[in-house]
Amino acid sequence: MFDIPTVTLPSGITVPALGLGTWNMGEDSRKARIEVDSLKRGLDLGMTLVDTAEMYAEGGAERITGEAISGRRDQVFLVSKVYPWNAGHKGVIEACERSLSRLGTDRLDLYLLHWRGEHPLAETVAGFEELRRAGKIRAWGVSNFDTDDMEELMNVADGRNCAANQVLYNLSRRGAEYDLLPWCQERGIVIMAYSPIEQGRLLRNGELIRIAKAYQATPAQVALTFLLERDGVIAIPKSANPDRVAENAGAAELELSEADWQALDAAFPPPDRKRPLEML
Repeated sequence: MFDIPTVTLPSGITVPALGLGTWNMGEDSRKARIEVDSLKRGLDLGMTLVDTAEMYAEGGAERITGEAISGRRDQVFLVSKVYPWNAGHKGVIEACERSLSRLGTDRLDLYLLHWRGEHPLAETVAGFEELRRAGKIRAWGVSNFDTDDMEELMNVADGRNCAANQVLYNLSRRGAEYDLLPWCQERGIVIMAYSPIEQGRLLRNGELIRIAKAYQATPAQVALTFLLERDGVIAIPKSANPDRVAENAGAAELELSEADWQALDAAFPPPDRKRPLEML
């Protein structure tokens, strides 16, 4: 068990700042066992926030997640996401019920709109609020929303109840730091950073490798530590390798020197102007 840092949601609920992603899980039945075992390993190590979506393997990742959390639901902060085309007032309620069935639970801790689509935000928020009042979800949020999207959301009835915004954010994708991250921090809205090691591409960076070696750490641990140092940010790395999951958890105990933080800024410069929010 690692001492995982925490982030506090607007409701006051405290959750791990280092969780478990499930993108690309549930796509191959031959890998199901190792995927379930990887999630269980993460839960055992204190990474008790699990992020999934109805999009991932068309519900397959939710089924993998459901198996992994079976018998320990109360220990887990469970997040899922709704397709934009299912996010009308009635559609979001029906989609949530399907997700709950696949996950084998009666509630989600956080339910996100995966990205903006054709349905007005007011309809989606109304559906989220109905689900919250019914106890089907504890909180709701969005994903892939830039600052102007968030400002529009704040002007929708009950839009200020948004708890989180899940976006692409890592060392090589720092655009959110210019405006979106501080905007959310000022309002207590949590940023969930997906693809925190850029789906493995960051691990080949020479400077990241050099810094990791100096601490007998892995490049992934350094990349995750970068996010764990940010206020109000949750990193959700995905791995179907139990040993790699354990390595990721070790990022919680890594402390970098000021010189190495400066080296990371030199290798991955923070933004000096507004950039459109990136997506994968």
